[in-house]
Amino acid sequence: MRLVLASASPRRAELLRAAGFSFDVVPAEVDERVRAAEAPGDYVRRLAGEKSAAVWTYVARPFQGREGGAESPALRDRDRGPERAAPQEEVSLVVLGADTVVVVDGEILGKPRDDREAAGMLRRLSGRRHEVMTGVSVRSTAGERGLVETTGVYIVDLREEDVAWYVASGEGRDKAGAYAIQGLASRFIPRIEGSYSNVVGLPVAAVETLMRTLASAG
Repeated sequence: MRLVLASASPRRAELLRAAGFSFDVVPAEVDERVRAAEAPGDYVRRLAGEKSAAVWTYVARPFQGREGGAESPALRDRDRGPERAAPQEEVSLVVLGADTVVVVDGEILGKPRDDREAAGMLRRLSGRRHEVMTGVSVRSTAGERGLVETTGVYIVDLREEDVAWYVASGEGRDKAGAYAIQGLASRFIPRIEGSYSNVVGLPVAAVETLMRTLASAG
């Protein structure tokens, strides 16, 4: 089975690698603008599906047409984790797409445009619970399967010096919600409800479940 990650996110790659997956990386390019009146869960599920579809179109034909010849250029960015046994029913090529957002009061918080916006996001998250949603899509010749994983995250009351210190660290500049649970921000997060890897960017157990479902469908 060949797994292709339709994302340039180093965090998603690290999570898959840690779980023993072997995979190739082919980043997807899709329009990530939120549609009018689109709910956060619908948004991440749609984007995950669009990402897997875009990369599937790019890699599936050369992969399927290869008969022991040269490697497809689309599959050269390879990351090999420890090999693991695969069910006999598994399909030969699976594309994985995902999209993660932070949600507070029903509003999507994306990546901050600058440090000022990052500080504003952190103040909104301070002293309360918010949700992290990841849409996941797996696609093969057997079709497409997907889901939305939601994790509740609690952040302590942040002092202004906490906000200033964290923003200055630069850690949250490329993160949805302007923080990274796996890094310096962990000191501000006393508990979560649900999947930890989902907050990092990919609910790995859910990915495994979807892949098994897809394999049995094939």
